Amino acid sequence: MGVAERKEREKEVLREQILTAAKTLFLEKGVEKTSIRNIADLIEYSPGSIYHYFKDKNEIFHALHQGGFQQLMGKMEVLITIPNPMSRLKAMGSIYVEFALENPDMYDLMFIKEAPMEHVSNSNDEQWKEGYGTFNFLRATIKECILEGYFQGHDQEALSFMVWSTVHGMVSLHIRRRCEVVLAQRQGTIVKDGLNEFFSILDRPSS
Repeated sequence: MGVAERKEREKEVLREQILTAAKTLFLEKGVEKTSIRNIADLIEYSPGSIYHYFKDKNEIFHALHQGGFQQLMGKMEVLITIPNPMSRLKAMGSIYVEFALENPDMYDLMFIKEAPMEHVSNSNDEQWKEGYGTFNFLRATIKECILEGYFQGHDQEALSFMVWSTVHGMVSLHIRRRCEVVLAQRQGTIVKDGLNEFFSILDRPSS
């Protein structure tokens, strides 16, 4: 390995150390209480070293949220083999809910916290590529459903947004502890039960 290759590898290793430390602190303290300084303290580097890799804390959290999307889409990739689009749509919903419930802090960072989006809005490329990729997978599946005769008379874009926002709303209420309004014995299962109710509505034939 040459000098240039070794230096590049060392840079990548340090970048991953920064992200690992940031994720550890984020899961322990939350976004607001995670700072460049305490990330630097955890990896035993100066704060100035971190600025060689990330311009600010928002860029770090944007990189972490990218990792979350990669993890989610990695789980979604297996669905490509499901030929029936309605079955695929339901499986997408189940995977989405399972990911959110198993990774509530990461889901919060991906879809609720402002830090990653503040980075996007302040960057040269203002498109939210991660969210677009996930939503486009849903959009394409909804389109296939319409072509197969489901959701007759419905608008593809609006329907895709409705489906996403419904599932997102259920898991967000759970993550932010707003499901305590339902019966105590249902709180542990209400999100998955709600998803199944949503699926039963999707199964109803269009009038």
